[in-house]
Amino acid sequence: MRHSILVSPDGTCRAIYNDALLPVMPEDAKVARVSHVEPSGKLWEADMAPFGPKGQGVVLGPFQTRAEALAAEVRWLMGHM
Repeated sequence: MRHSILVSPDGTCRAIYNDALLPVMPEDAKVARVSHVEPSGKLWEADMAPFGPKGQGVVLGPFQTRAEALAAEVRWLMGHM
């Protein structure tokens, strides 16, 4: 997986969490959930509402597999960070 870390002018960093980032994350890093990938019957959806106002009400899917939903979630987040 490709990693992108966005650094704001005030020094705040944002990234999509991945365990591979652990070695470079500071001890006081804050991790927050910004979406939910959940089953919907036999299909999967990615609910982006926790992302905030830009994500409010956006539900991606349905997808056949959890992996497809996770990939769509990451693409959406990369486009909206």
